[in-house]
Amino acid sequence: MKHAAWLTRSRVIGLSGIALAVQTILLAAVVAWEFGVFGPTRSPFVSDFPSFYAAGSLALQGLPELAYDETAHWFAEQALIGDGPYVYFFYPPPFLLLCAPLALLPYWVALVLFEAASMAAYAFVACRIADRGWWLPALAIPAVFWCAGLGQNSFLTAALFGSATLLVNRRPIWSGVLFGLLCYKPHFGLLVPIALAAGGHWRAFCAAAATLCAVVGATIGLFGFETWLRYMDALSAAARVFGSDTILLAGFVSPFGAARLAGMPAGAAMALQLLVSAMAAAVVARVWQQTTRLSLRAAVLIAGTLLSLPVVLLYDLTLAGIGIAWLVRDAADHGFLPAEKYLLMSLYPLAFVTLAAGWILHFPAGILAPAILLGLSLHRTKAT
Repeated sequence: MKHAAWLTRSRVIGLSGIALAVQTILLAAVVAWEFGVFGPTRSPFVSDFPSFYAAGSLALQGLPELAYDETAHWFAEQALIGDGPYVYFFYPPPFLLLCAPLALLPYWVALVLFEAASMAAYAFVACRIADRGWWLPALAIPAVFWCAGLGQNSFLTAALFGSATLLVNRRPIWSGVLFGLLCYKPHFGLLVPIALAAGGHWRAFCAAAATLCAVVGATIGLFGFETWLRYMDALSAAARVFGSDTILLAGFVSPFGAARLAGMPAGAAMALQLLVSAMAAAVVARVWQQTTRLSLRAAVLIAGTLLSLPVVLLYDLTLAGIGIAWLVRDAADHGFLPAEKYLLMSLYPLAFVTLAAGWILHFPAGILAPAILLGLSLHRTKAT
């Protein structure tokens, strides 16, 4: 039983289908409740997508720098959602290159198109990594419903990250381009240069750097240098917001969030995060230098990235779905280790109860998902 021979591919896909159906029903019920289907609600529906759409609208008006002005951005949001809470915009100007075209479309069309297209890309990449039927387990991860329900961009991040790791050996230039495009969410590329350098992937490294420079140059040409200056000013506000209780701490899945949820002051929590980040960087460098199996390299980089960042929220665990796909691929080639199937399966209900555990019990369950992913990845590297 320690190898869970009963947990076959067909059963995993079947269980994933059930989980997907249950969560889809729950999401539909929550959306219906928020929109007053079951009676009046006390607060309006809150999504992050109005922040993106409002920033894109300001860019189309020739005022991209106002995306980082809270007052102007708030008025742009209110034109979309009416009297609702303010949703901050802390993304760098490269994200405006995507937000502006979306703002050309009617709001709901833009929202559905963005989420559906990026979700399809995420599922496609997961299938290319694991196998053709892996779209069901990939979509059954609860982070998928947080991302879709909040109108977030984590599907795009996971698709870019997964594609870049998939191509790093066969198409290093394209891999570097995809890594470079992560500059719209730059903290997720924190460990990428370390991994590429340690693994000797210099063509991918240079392509990523060139892509970053090209995208930054394009944004300066289109939006002006003033927009970048406004963005840099906004970063201080971002540190203030994420260091306070403005963002629900139970939604964090990082060491910083776990420490804050446990009652640690923001300064001490950040010191702990920096320590974990340094350890994650060292682990990624060592694995990419000494291990040749791409599946293990990719899984360690993904888990290390999730652990190295102070601001990682529930919907960002879509990237963990790509990490799981890499471990499944490695296991398909080299066999599962004892208890590995159970631990991989535990990530699904664990992610499902993370918010409730943090909110009600003040237990930082979110940090367990990336920690388990890294532990399994390192265990497999030692077993090679």
